[in-house]
Amino acid sequence: MSDLICVGRLAGAFGVRGEVRLKSFCADPEAIADYVPLVTDQGREFRQVVLTGQGSGAYTARIDGITTKEEADALKGVDLFAPRDRLPALPDDEYYHADLIGLAVHDSGGALLGTVRAVLNHGAGDLLEVLPPNGQATVLLPFTLAAVPTVDLAAGRIVADPPEGLFGG
Repeated sequence: MSDLICVGRLAGAFGVRGEVRLKSFCADPEAIADYVPLVTDQGREFRQVVLTGQGSGAYTARIDGITTKEEADALKGVDLFAPRDRLPALPDDEYYHADLIGLAVHDSGGALLGTVRAVLNHGAGDLLEVLPPNGQATVLLPFTLAAVPTVDLAAGRIVADPPEGLFGG
């Protein structure tokens, strides 16, 4: 699925006529409807997404193939992916989360700190969840220019200058 980028998540039914609650992960949240066809990790394809309104933390939408409340509820929590070639190119200092997962994280001296397992955001900026090579508990590294001065996608690595003590050093 490396040619697919997660652009949103279904969040259950809205009403009883098959409308869904839809969380958009796009920089321009309404643009999610422009990136069709959207697919699930199970291979189900949605060729049409029509935003019908905005609720608390999510849009309401009509998606082809979902016509009942039960169908909408059954898809709650399902991620939606768009083909990478349908998405806009990013500036040099921006990255799709999917491109960061799996990258090796080294300190400025070249020592391996771990591997990016996930990119999280709890409201105060992005965090890289890094799994140390010794299998210890993951470490949350702030994804800021100060803490992560270099992201080299071509080389498959990140150079980090983590806050002192973050990786137990």
